[in-house]
Amino acid sequence: MSMEQLYSERLNRYVTAMRNEKPDRIPIRPFAAEFAAKYAGYTCQEVTHDFEKAFAAVRKCAADFDWDATVGNMVYVWTGLTQAIGMKYYAVPGIDISADTGFQYLEPSEDDAHMRPDEYDALIEDPTGFLYNVWLPRVSNEVSPIGEPATYRNNLSFVKGGMAMLSYFGGFGTQGALLRSESGTVSAIAGIFKAPFDIIADKLRGYLGLTMDMFERPDKVLAACEALMPHLLHVALTTADPEKNVPIGFWMHRGCVPFVTHDQFESHYWPTLKPIIEEIWKNGHQTLFYAEGNWDAHLDRFAELPAGSIVYHVDQGDIFEAHRKLGHKFCLSGGIPNFILGYRSPDDVRAYCKKVIDGVAGDGGYVMDASAIMQDDSQVENVRAMTDFTREYGVYSSGASRLPDHAPKQAPDARQTGEAADDGMSGRLAPTIKPGVCIPWEQKAKELPKITGDKEMVRRIWEANDALAYTYIWQCLLSF
Repeated sequence: MSMEQLYSERLNRYVTAMRNEKPDRIPIRPFAAEFAAKYAGYTCQEVTHDFEKAFAAVRKCAADFDWDATVGNMVYVWTGLTQAIGMKYYAVPGIDISADTGFQYLEPSEDDAHMRPDEYDALIEDPTGFLYNVWLPRVSNEVSPIGEPATYRNNLSFVKGGMAMLSYFGGFGTQGALLRSESGTVSAIAGIFKAPFDIIADKLRGYLGLTMDMFERPDKVLAACEALMPHLLHVALTTADPEKNVPIGFWMHRGCVPFVTHDQFESHYWPTLKPIIEEIWKNGHQTLFYAEGNWDAHLDRFAELPAGSIVYHVDQGDIFEAHRKLGHKFCLSGGIPNFILGYRSPDDVRAYCKKVIDGVAGDGGYVMDASAIMQDDSQVENVRAMTDFTREYGVYSSGASRLPDHAPKQAPDARQTGEAADDGMSGRLAPTIKPGVCIPWEQKAKELPKITGDKEMVRRIWEANDALAYTYIWQCLLSF
């Protein structure tokens, strides 16, 4: 079989499972981060600071373990880029921490949050402008605050950061092509999305700051989440798989009990998340709910989403309960505890894999993976046991899978499925400055002399380049 045939077979298998159907066998899709480094003989520092080594490590794992799909680089945060920008909230392996320790996020204290409690109105009025003018100077030790003289290093941070980001993101395209041609492996996800509430908790107010705000200014928090919604949707859709096969990655952080109360989930997290997921589905894309931690308290809410719109990944939650509540509508993935992969025997791994396959995968709609991203505590022999057992035991038929006829090039019509119509983002007040824009063309046009040639071409080129600046700041927020 040629690599292209193998790739096609694996893509069909993976997509069929994610559409909650039964492929020829269970697809294997580990999210291997520092584990890939250990297996390939690199330190954590090497794969964090040199993304080409990270790419090479993933390709070696994909080829040697014969996985169906994986992520091109699950370490993801390239600290060479964050240093070029001057980001202060990462501890870099080999510099701030041991070279054998994965990068660490440095949570700000409540008093040193990257957004002050009295700055909600500025964020709500113009999220992109706030990120450039207020947030970036605070999170970077290179960028000068607005009103202070621009420095040589300030100017270099934008040039180096922008060029480095272009190089890194371009590298993912090459990585995907190499995974396909060298081992027939599918790139498991495309795009980036985070919930508005998580953005405020992760990168703006910090968890402690947001906790206080939910008591002292909950209306401002809700308005800020609503202001972020169209921008986060825009980033998700513009970075998604154009073929609409693999899902958009959604990393779920601090919106579940006990980080928030049930009431706070109902009042803030869910109302500003659900419409985005519905809108993503309307555009023909699935979302991978990578439910880090335990989200069992919210399974009933997730069950409200349109059938097939998400793939639900189980970390510390109960995968059997998730199957009971969600399995009739969505594919599940994960559920193999990382502590078993790290600290138990291969026989224990095989036994747990059998338990999960027997309990949730009988009718298809399951993707094998560890519960959480695999770091360097996962043991090679245990990852191999998970892989080999699934390949041998998780077989449905001897025939190859084909792409489902109803692969969601667009979301199914609610009238045909019998489900209630999903409003998504329709009917919401459009922001003053639309997503994808830093400086509106209408404003820029007033600064130009009279255009005597092709006005639309001038506008098109201006807006395309302006969108690159928009991408830079929102990717700094979401991906780095």
